[in-house]
Amino acid sequence: MNAAVATPSAIESAALRSDRFRLEREADWKRLETIVTRMEKGRLRGISDEDLLALPGLYRTVASSLSIARETSLDAATLGYLEALVQRAWFVVYGPRSSLWEWLRGFLGGGWSAAVRAIGFDILIAFAVMVAGAVVGWLLVSHDPEWYFALVGKDMAGTRVPGASAKVLHDTLFAPQQKDGLSIFAAQLFSNNAQVSILAFALGFAFGVPSLLLLVHNLAVLGAMAWVYHQVGLTVDFAGWIAVHGTTELFAILLAGAAGLHIGRSIAFPGNRPILQATAEAGRRAALVMTGVVLMLVVAALLEGFARQLVNETLGRFAIGGFMLLLWSAYFFAFRGNAGPRKARRRARA
Repeated sequence: MNAAVATPSAIESAALRSDRFRLEREADWKRLETIVTRMEKGRLRGISDEDLLALPGLYRTVASSLSIARETSLDAATLGYLEALVQRAWFVVYGPRSSLWEWLRGFLGGGWSAAVRAIGFDILIAFAVMVAGAVVGWLLVSHDPEWYFALVGKDMAGTRVPGASAKVLHDTLFAPQQKDGLSIFAAQLFSNNAQVSILAFALGFAFGVPSLLLLVHNLAVLGAMAWVYHQVGLTVDFAGWIAVHGTTELFAILLAGAAGLHIGRSIAFPGNRPILQATAEAGRRAALVMTGVVLMLVVAALLEGFARQLVNETLGRFAIGGFMLLLWSAYFFAFRGNAGPRKARRRARA
């Protein structure tokens, strides 16, 4: 009999305890829920400065309420409500600050170009090294044609070798190719160029020296090939053949090498900052640049596999290459754009 009476009494006591627990804290829960709902819907202007400042504290208060609710076995409805609210609030307080679309808009809208301008000094050094590499390749092969095979390799050279006739070399620039193989050719070239760019970037940790050596080697190959075509009077045609994709591809490799050098310089010359801090800051800038380099390599592969093969006139090739060079240069050095996603700027102002 006593047990039968005690059971309803215990239930009433638990319900009373749950109601008292809710009433004491419900105002904070509702306030946090209102703030979270507005932020999820992007209505940041409707949130006061006081609410934004109180957000972290409210989150911790509700999280504490959830912990107490679990320990004291409160009713399932209250427990479920608190769990959902804490989860939503966590994403607002600690979760990603922007969606993928917002990040992409900020990246292309100014973030990438700003990162490139931030490593401008490294770009100048890498550019000078690349020019020197092309000159070295030209001079080496002009003095001893055997150097050509040491730089280019027989498999890669194919019929493009010293002593080849003008007709043979001309056909390598203008002979029609099978369209079915263009996509495969583009994929192979993209893979090769991506490997060069990634290596130039990844080797930057060794004070940037391996990155510069890699740039010298790759441009020496270009200089050696240019000399072969120069010997038969096809210098301009070869330049046009290269220009279609080269203004994008070589620009991408230049940025990759400069990004690697930027990290190497931060390790060798951190300035007044600790080495780890300097390296971390340089790494973030370089990673942003390399993200864009991947995009450039995709564009270069399409140009190399399709536009260069389908456009069989030197003037047209120069037009495509010149346009791409102007486009990249204007974007990186003239376009300022936005500092980041719009929502991030609003948060900063708040």
